[in-house]
Amino acid sequence: MEIRRTSRPYLWVLLMLLGLWLGTVLAKGASNQTTTSQTWQYQQQQQRYRNQLNESLSQQPEELEILETTSAIVSSPHESHLTRTSVIFGLTKVANESSVSQKCHAQLRQMQRGILGKQPWAMKVLDASGTKPSGFVYGQNYWLGSREACRGVQRPVGITLSKNFDRVMHYGIITQQAPFDMDYRVLYLRHSSPWQVEIKLMSEQIIHIGLCLPSACSSEEVKNLAQDYVAGGMFTENEIFDIRPEVVYMKDLQLKQEFFERASFRLLVACVLVTGALMLCAQQLTATKKLAPSSDEPDPGLAPAESEIWRGLNSLLQIEKLQKYIPCWDIPANWAKIFAVRENSTNEIPLMNGLRSVCAIWIMVFHVVWFMYFTVHNKTVLISYAEQAFFQYVSSAPLLVDVFFTISGFLQTFNFLRNSKQLEAVRQNSFGDNLRLFGKLLFHRYLRLGPLYLVVMTTVDLVYAYIGDVSVYHINERFDEMCSRHWWRNLLFIQNFFDHRDMCANWSWSLACEMQFFILANALLFLYVKYPKVVKTLVASSFVATIAWSYSIGLSIKFQLSFDSAFATGTEIYTSPFVRVLPYILGAATAWLLQENRIQVEISEPKERFCWHFALFVFFACIYSTVKRDLGPLMAITLFVMGRLFFSLSVCWMIARSCGGRGVWWSRLLEAKGFQHVSRLSYAIYLLNPLVIALFYSLTNASTHADPFMLCVVTCGFAVIVYLASILFSLAFEVPFSNLSSLLNRRQSKPKTA
Repeated sequence: MEIRRTSRPYLWVLLMLLGLWLGTVLAKGASNQTTTSQTWQYQQQQQRYRNQLNESLSQQPEELEILETTSAIVSSPHESHLTRTSVIFGLTKVANESSVSQKCHAQLRQMQRGILGKQPWAMKVLDASGTKPSGFVYGQNYWLGSREACRGVQRPVGITLSKNFDRVMHYGIITQQAPFDMDYRVLYLRHSSPWQVEIKLMSEQIIHIGLCLPSACSSEEVKNLAQDYVAGGMFTENEIFDIRPEVVYMKDLQLKQEFFERASFRLLVACVLVTGALMLCAQQLTATKKLAPSSDEPDPGLAPAESEIWRGLNSLLQIEKLQKYIPCWDIPANWAKIFAVRENSTNEIPLMNGLRSVCAIWIMVFHVVWFMYFTVHNKTVLISYAEQAFFQYVSSAPLLVDVFFTISGFLQTFNFLRNSKQLEAVRQNSFGDNLRLFGKLLFHRYLRLGPLYLVVMTTVDLVYAYIGDVSVYHINERFDEMCSRHWWRNLLFIQNFFDHRDMCANWSWSLACEMQFFILANALLFLYVKYPKVVKTLVASSFVATIAWSYSIGLSIKFQLSFDSAFATGTEIYTSPFVRVLPYILGAATAWLLQENRIQVEISEPKERFCWHFALFVFFACIYSTVKRDLGPLMAITLFVMGRLFFSLSVCWMIARSCGGRGVWWSRLLEAKGFQHVSRLSYAIYLLNPLVIALFYSLTNASTHADPFMLCVVTCGFAVIVYLASILFSLAFEVPFSNLSSLLNRRQSKPKTA
């Protein structure tokens, strides 16, 4: 009995363990059954969806349109949210038959039902259209959506996916197409939100909204719908950020027929054809001269048609006058001139080649950042970078234009005063003879600078007309409109006398200043030959007057160094020839001191090195002097005027000492022979780089992000493109006319005019 009593607890334990095991097995089986059931239901659901999708894809667009038109209204719990957050969906809600065409209305309603019913093609439309991204406070006004995704609504995406893997996605987002034609357009709204940093640099208050729309809806209809949408208070972002949007216009991103009817298009085509013909004639003339005089037969290696072309050119080139001037367009010879590198002669100032080259590239870097501003979605961050001490070398790069003015003033005076024959001719000539000589000098100046400049202006007009039609960005500076109205200002080099907002290619203001300073300097130099004391007084008075003028203008307009103030006062300060003449005067005075007074400062070698390094220190100190920009008008204009004064004086020291053969290690780098090639292209680089940069930025489909590292990479890419474009334009429109000017000078020179 005792044994039975002690064994019962073990029996109960065994029974309890057995029960727990059975319970676990049963629970696991139920769980597996539930999971299997859920998996089976999911597979059935996916199979039903694929069947429905295949049925929808097998229908013709017309059948699908009829089906959607007659179907019942689709309801969705997300409808109210979509109406207030998605502009494209909101437009479908405000559309009615009285505001749009019947076909447009039917397709918008069908698109609305497709979105609510989550049809793949409609979901792609919703996804491709823009909504408000983050970053609005710092300037994110590019709600562009995806232009490529809108194209994917029209045709299947070209992507191959393996069938060996299970995917949770709806395959219709790859294969299903819209039942009607769709296209991508951009709607532009002007906002007045207090919740965005307002920098006052032109177009930052324009919101860009990309929309994937039925092609049946015209842009004017969509613009009217957008006005109804924002006026109806359905735009939720208006309530949160107080955007208060105003519809400005809409762009369909299609190149208009008027583009090919523009005068600039015909003029540019004519320039290219005439230049190509002249180059071809130059090649034929060179080939003809190499042939033996008795050779009457065409080259047997040429095809018959080609032989006839060469014969026709050969007969045309028998005209003696053409034979004199056609070689100016000889491609191999001009190519050799552009790339020629030789030893520096004693009569040259090789430092100028390095200064021109470095400053031209440096200004191009500034333009990369400047034109990036109009496509960047964190504008405030970009401006904050520009005000940091490290990036002052970029934000203060416009000061480098004074280097070109200083060099021009120096060369103009130096070359005039050392030409003894010309000086004697001016001294002996009558007023009429000197007037003709003055006109000749001006003609040759225009002949050397004008053709490339005018071709670039024509290209600017055409390029901006193109990007105005096809770019997703709002183009604030419509140079195509400015060039069409004010082309004559650029033709006469007087565009800087007018508001900088009305200029055709506003970066050309410095070329207008150069031409005006050239005319003024030549007039004073002609007068100096006969009345030196009068001219000295005039130059000294001009020096004082330009400083006084700068101070008076700066104080009257309350000039400040901030970017918004600098842009707003560009006409009065930045592009004004009365303000910018200061470095030209200093360069001319330096040349006069060297040439007329033969001043040679003899100092010891250590002092010489110190002065060179001190000049470089002043050069960079002036560039970095604007690191603190929140100064009052008096301090700001003083820093502006005195900074440019000492900056130009440092350049004058470099040029004067290099002229005497002096220098230090870094000046020898600027005298390197390799800069000869880049210096010859500096004029073309200066003219072309804003055009090339603006074109490439404008053709992007997504806004850019201000990031210093990527900006370095982009700048390198632009440098290569601008360099190649400069070679092409210089070869076609600069070097030939420089050759022509030299040829005319040699043929038309007379002893009395040297």
